[in-house]
Amino acid sequence: MHALNLNSISVYVHWPFCLAKCPYCDFNSHVRETVDEGKMAAAMTTEIDYYAGLVGARSVKSIFFGGGTPSLMSATTVDTVINRLSKRFSIDSDIEITLEANPTSVEAGKFDDFSKAGVNRVSLGIQALNTKDLIALGREHSLKEAFEAIELSQKYFKRSNFDLIYARMGQSVSDWQKELHQALKIANGHLSLYQLTIEPGTPFYGQLHSGKIIIPNEDTSAEMYDLTNQICESAGYEIYEISNYAKVGQQSKHNLTYWKYLDYIGIGAGAHGRITLAGQTYATMQYKKPETWLKAVQMNGHATKVKENLNQKAMAEEMIMMGLRLTDGIAYTDFKNRLGTDIEKFIAMDSLVSLKSQGFVSVKNQDRLRLTEKGRPLLNQILGQILV
Repeated sequence: MHALNLNSISVYVHWPFCLAKCPYCDFNSHVRETVDEGKMAAAMTTEIDYYAGLVGARSVKSIFFGGGTPSLMSATTVDTVINRLSKRFSIDSDIEITLEANPTSVEAGKFDDFSKAGVNRVSLGIQALNTKDLIALGREHSLKEAFEAIELSQKYFKRSNFDLIYARMGQSVSDWQKELHQALKIANGHLSLYQLTIEPGTPFYGQLHSGKIIIPNEDTSAEMYDLTNQICESAGYEIYEISNYAKVGQQSKHNLTYWKYLDYIGIGAGAHGRITLAGQTYATMQYKKPETWLKAVQMNGHATKVKENLNQKAMAEEMIMMGLRLTDGIAYTDFKNRLGTDIEKFIAMDSLVSLKSQGFVSVKNQDRLRLTEKGRPLLNQILGQILV
């Protein structure tokens, strides 16, 4: 059914612990007074063994340690995971191994050891370049630590990225313009720039609705987005995905695996995966709560709560949702190779024609569907209109 390159695969490793829960975060992250890292590492290697047996001999092209806060791990744990992956799979010679890190001095102090363990790319959760907003966002690091961590990340890793959040509380367009220029001066080829989104269930959600915090309105946010694209482009950073900007050759290989709808294994509490076995693609999800996950691995050799056989419609929706995040969009031939059928089958063509005439989408030479610059900020609304 799927002409997918089954020779290569990516691996996502989830470390579910944080020092504190940020008020805007809705990720699977947990605060614990103590963590038995030895048990966690042993369980992660057990899951690697399980998935290696399941997917067979494939070459790993990227590993991503996400979270939570993976930089809270010891370098020994990171080394243990990378070693087990290299024993159970062949490893691409130009593999990308990314670790998400917070810029506190304790975590930045481990960068040398992480590098020696095999990590060659770090992604720093900076979020703001001023003290007032770092405090308001509930971050654990100071502005001084942020700048020091950026400097250290560039010393110890060949490639690095840092995240910033804009359209923050009380932020003006000119505030963001100054901050972005400052960020570009110290960046190293890749930036992730996210608009603040307030998710239900987070502390910020209640504060927004009670009027305790005020965020920029839609028009101001849209102006910030346009400005972000212009400033980054003029600095040689191309937008390749809705929130990601990179110089040539600096795009995140691992994240492109998700956006191009390729196979990846999810290891660790709450990790998701997409794996193709005997021509059928499965969605996998591990138990979320760390204690439940650990117990399940110890009992069963893995903690896969869900292994769902995806039908063609579910896959088509996921591939369109992920692919339209990319500036390049979705090649019709890639879609057909992956799903064995044409993309038109899953798209409301009358809506597509209408959106095209309004300048929100473009269909290049009838072989590639992509959002225009005008359409990118409206991805969710556009998906609602074009998915059958």
